[in-house]
Amino acid sequence: RSNEAPETVTSGGSGFGIMSIPVAVNRNFITRAQGLARMQTIVSFLKNTAQKFHGAFSHWLNGTTGVVIPFSTKDNGADLVETSYLMAGLLTARQYFNGVDAAETALRNDINVLYNNVEWNWFRNGSQNVLYWHWSPNYNWEMNHQIRGWNECLITYVLAASSTTHGIPASVYTSGWANNGNAPFRNGNSYYGYTLPLGGNLGGPLFFSHYSFLGINPNGLSDVYANYETQTKNHTLINYSYCVSNPKNWFGYSDRNWGLTASDVANGYEASSPANDRSYIAPTAALSSFPFTPAESMKALKFFYYTLGDRMFKEYGFVDAFSIHTNWFASSH
Repeated sequence: RSNEAPETVTSGGSGFGIMSIPVAVNRNFITRAQGLARMQTIVSFLKNTAQKFHGAFSHWLNGTTGVVIPFSTKDNGADLVETSYLMAGLLTARQYFNGVDAAETALRNDINVLYNNVEWNWFRNGSQNVLYWHWSPNYNWEMNHQIRGWNECLITYVLAASSTTHGIPASVYTSGWANNGNAPFRNGNSYYGYTLPLGGNLGGPLFFSHYSFLGINPNGLSDVYANYETQTKNHTLINYSYCVSNPKNWFGYSDRNWGLTASDVANGYEASSPANDRSYIAPTAALSSFPFTPAESMKALKFFYYTLGDRMFKEYGFVDAFSIHTNWFASSH
């Protein structure tokens, strides 16, 4: 976040950032050597400096010392979900830097060490058929937050199931994550003409369909509970259609100005969604949905850039969120 103290690093956000490095190399924004050098710095820091708890990382850490910055009083240790976003980024880099030379080989080996050291199965808190989000060296399991779907955490279960060193059995996925296919995991209702296989009323914030699918391709992917191509696309189209219909009559909502997800808002932070709509549009919502709704997302991109212009597009790109209704624009990115 551009408005946080400069030493505050978020582990999951770093995973998202790492995924942009192969893109930057591929599009000639930076050289492969520059991308590799940055990855070597990141991986060395994570491997040798950053605090780890049963192989997992904290939500926030000090980017100089590697020591945990508590996200809250009891959230001062492992965050398994944030760790999974970080690992998804690292595995993406591992696959991209596939050269046979010593430097890229060493980078891949170091990433494998980090991934293989995450004790996913330990986060069953005994032998429970569910994963737990947090563990603290001071408060143990007192956060008591089980990771159950549908939400942004599918990638956590996929990586845990994929681990060859600390894997989980299928029962943890089916009973813990998927609740054996029962509500609130399964939905099946139709909103604005689009059937939503999984999740809560009107689908929830759009980051549910973004975070996990940075590392997993939903196209053609299905299990006994859902077709994930349908899930991600229809979730997005419901969010879009809600903004177009604009039942709360916020000034500015349209087929060009849409997208509800987690963002800064005036005097705080909110996980905006059709069920929690306070007039704040987050550019990340529509723009991260390009794989699902390319035409609708392009309309939004052109509106944000050409119509809202320099109120929106600053030194780091688009600001985090805005409300035309209240004429509020975030100062953060």
